[in-house]
Amino acid sequence: MSDPMDEATQKVKADFDRIALLSSESSHNDYYLNYLLRQLPHACADALEIGCGTGDFSRLLARRAKRVLALDFSPNMIQLARRRASDYPNIEFQCADATLWDFPVESFDCVASVATLHHLEMKGMLSKMSRALRQGGTLLVLDLFENEGAVDALTSLVAMPVSLSLRLLQTGRLLPPRAVREAWDEHGRTDSYLTLSQVRNICEELLPGAKVRKHLLWRYSIVWKKV
Repeated sequence: MSDPMDEATQKVKADFDRIALLSSESSHNDYYLNYLLRQLPHACADALEIGCGTGDFSRLLARRAKRVLALDFSPNMIQLARRRASDYPNIEFQCADATLWDFPVESFDCVASVATLHHLEMKGMLSKMSRALRQGGTLLVLDLFENEGAVDALTSLVAMPVSLSLRLLQTGRLLPPRAVREAWDEHGRTDSYLTLSQVRNICEELLPGAKVRKHLLWRYSIVWKKV
């Protein structure tokens, strides 16, 4: 009998291989990358990104860090990331499954993940990421959350016209091309997210003192300094 978790992982991998071939547009994540970048330690020699996708944040990290190691388990994403980062010799892209990858202990000044942790077992991954940080290093996470309560529902109502307006300004259209929408819709059928309460509880347990911030476009961030 096949392993259900392995089937789920392969489904996500296939989804992102497909998305990589279709989408060249920015995402809601991009609006918060500069915020993450401002949280980096002043001296950043080595940075690690988990789930780098097409390498947008990896390239930003490479402007501040001496060396960037960027992992993603989608071969198509890695191929596209390498092509877009041809002018960044200090980035190494590896096609790797973060759940199986051997995280080196206390080896990085920054460990980051953008819109990836909701695909993984969060407690285990945050533990690995924190152990990989050197003393004084910074852990950065940007991800999506599940609404809970009236406040989150109201925020979503406010976010919708903002999202449409931003897309219209950037691309001249309200919606992505049909093929891109279909690929993301297919992927979204198996996506699941934690609520902010769950995220905060995990951070209290594993990352004492972490700053968990809610952002408008269905995102939250975690910033944690290792002391």
